[in-house]
Amino acid sequence: MYMRWKWMLVTVVMMGLGLSPGGPELFAQSGLRGLTVPVQIPYEMPPQFQETAPAVSVPPNTKPLTPEELQRAESLLPMLEGKQEFWAMGEFVHLGEPSVPVLVKALTMPGPRTRYNAIETLSMLNAASAVPALIASAKDPNEIPRVREHALRVAIRLDASKTPEAIQAMATDQNSSIRKAAAFGSRYVRDKAVVPVLIGMIGDDERFVALSAVQSLWILTLHETEFHDWEASTKADRQEWMQEWTEWWSGQKETFQIPEPRRRS
Repeated sequence: MYMRWKWMLVTVVMMGLGLSPGGPELFAQSGLRGLTVPVQIPYEMPPQFQETAPAVSVPPNTKPLTPEELQRAESLLPMLEGKQEFWAMGEFVHLGEPSVPVLVKALTMPGPRTRYNAIETLSMLNAASAVPALIASAKDPNEIPRVREHALRVAIRLDASKTPEAIQAMATDQNSSIRKAAAFGSRYVRDKAVVPVLIGMIGDDERFVALSAVQSLWILTLHETEFHDWEASTKADRQEWMQEWTEWWSGQKETFQIPEPRRRS
């Protein structure tokens, strides 16, 4: 068996050299013993890509919920926490924005995961009608920071124009992570009402809050200030630099308009 495969290889090699294989004796006389010659294998082009029909998505429900659907939505609320939480979230998405009034009830239910998942579901529904309830959650000092921060993020994404009041309330919160969330989220709120709030946060006790505030100010106003070493700053330094922003804003606030953001080339 080994000799048969060896002789087949020899035949291929000699045919590649333009020689006629005549048996082992001819191969030995040719002086080609031990020579390996690459052989080209026929190549076939892969089939051309064919575009398939676009995926068909189910349109969101816009009709008011029937009594049965309303009862079903109510029964889904306890399932927003637990093994079936993702399934329950998907069911709310299937019911559509008419289920928002039911889903908003979850924002005051026990269990922070239930409340967090309710906020995430409202985000999936693009439910701008839920923004007032989200703002209330973001401002609630008795809510845990993780839920408050998520409520603010989703409210800004759904309708940023309604969020300055929440940012103003969170900017003076006792929890520094809440203040930072307000400072960071402000850069996506194209409303000059947040500018004085951010200026007031430059002198914050926590440096990372002040850094987030001044970065949001740069993004929103495009105002170029003097160079300062914010990373190594003290609270006294930031209080002094806050005064520079305050003086600038005093001369600009009456006519200032949020400029178009800079775009990367």
